[in-house]
This record gives sequence, C-alpha cells and structure tokens, in this order.
Amino acid sequence: MDFLKANLMWVVMAAVSGGMLLWPLIRSRTAGPSVSPLEATLLINREDALVLDVREPAEWSRGHIPNARHIPLGQIEKRLGELDKYKNKPIIVSCASGTRSSSVCGTLRKAGFEKVFNLAGGIPAWEQAGQPVTTR
Repeated sequence: MDFLKANLMWVVMAAVSGGMLLWPLIRSRTAGPSVSPLEATLLINREDALVLDVREPAEWSRGHIPNARHIPLGQIEKRLGELDKYKNKPIIVSCASGTRSSSVCGTLRKAGFEKVFNLAGGIPAWEQAGQPVTTR
C-alpha cells in the first residue's frame, strides 16, 4: 500500500497506457471487422454487398462510392427499417475516416444485421486505392 501511495502517478500512467493499448481491441469487437477498399470491391462484385455511406449531405455531394446508399449518422436509428432487406447480405459502412462508420457498424450488429463491415480509412482510402467515386 505504501508503494501505491508513493508511486501513484506511475500507477495511474500504467493503467491509462494499458487501457489505451486495449482500446482498439475493444472497439473492433463492437464495430466488427474492417475491410480494405480492395476487399470491399470484392464483396460488392461477388456478394452484391450494399455500401452504406453515413456522412453528412455536404460530404456525400462532394463524391461517394457508386450505387452507395446515403443515410447520415444522425438518421440511422430512425431509418433502420429501410435496410431490413439487407439483413442477410454484406453491408459495407463508409464515412470520411472510419470513425462514424465504426459506430454505425455496432448499431447495425445490435439490430441483427449479420455481415457488417467497416470501410477502413473511409472514402479517402477508397479514392487513394484508385476506386471510382461519383457525384450523381
């Protein structure tokens, strides 16, 4: 006990750094697996995966994955019913960085969607991989 009192700052730093190391593992379990742009393309072409873009309308209008469905993050809860027919199909969720889409992946999993994937790196990674975007 004396050791903890004398070294409280070091103990707290060790606990915080340990938590930071575990955070990606915890986060990936709730969000599910991520896919690279190449893996996403394979899912789209081979398994007719739905791409769900959860960015804001202004971001969407600047460019999105062709044939993607747009439901902004703030509307996901009330518009989940629109996605019911995709419960047994792969769904690739995309955003600008992978943070918002990660959150939506967790929401979809809790709602009973079976094959949910987060697009790693979001739309910038998709574009960087040379994949097409459209403004239509």
